[in-house]
Amino acid sequence: MLGFLKGVIKFQNEVYPSKQELFERLAKGQSPEAVFVACSDARVETAMITQTDPGELFILRNAGNIVPPHTSQTGGMTATIEFAMMVLNVPHIVVCGHSECGAMKGIMNPESVKHLPHVKEWLGFSQGAADIVEELAGDKSDDEKMRMLLEENVKLQLQHLRTHPSVMRKLARGDLTLHGWVYDIKTGQVDAWDEADGRFEPVDQRYAELAAQMASEMKCDH
Repeated sequence: MLGFLKGVIKFQNEVYPSKQELFERLAKGQSPEAVFVACSDARVETAMITQTDPGELFILRNAGNIVPPHTSQTGGMTATIEFAMMVLNVPHIVVCGHSECGAMKGIMNPESVKHLPHVKEWLGFSQGAADIVEELAGDKSDDEKMRMLLEENVKLQLQHLRTHPSVMRKLARGDLTLHGWVYDIKTGQVDAWDEADGRFEPVDQRYAELAAQMASEMKCDH
């Protein structure tokens, strides 16, 4: 039997009973903490990386963790972002890139996707990131250029998010925070974009102040 089919049976027989109360609560509605824009790559397991339960993340996945800029044409990403912002009032959006990304490799090597017309067109939404790498990378190694592309692509998609009216509204009211992450599959490292410092930092450093604040609040609650 296929592994994922075995998993469904295990879920029904073992996992669901242990979390029945959670699922019964989720059946009444959802109130996710963050929209999580991730790549479709099967190696990127969002729940494992974030250690979250069902209902905590509103997940959007596609090749290259791309958010097309807002236009008058309706697309799946645009409609889903609008729903998350205007109906669910989600307070955070995370754009999470990752190492060994096939989409980013396709951008670095356009010949590899020339026979995939839809993929090639989709990757055009990341071309700005590739242009920055070409402009600034100089004599960096291929690995360094790829890391730079991963980071620049995340930053570009954050810019694209800001063009969506529903996101603009939330940002204008101070009801939304945007986050840019890069996840390393081999090491498990997650780095987060710090706009003030202009660099990506390990998440424990990037959110050290927030973590300390949360720890203090937990002590007060006890």
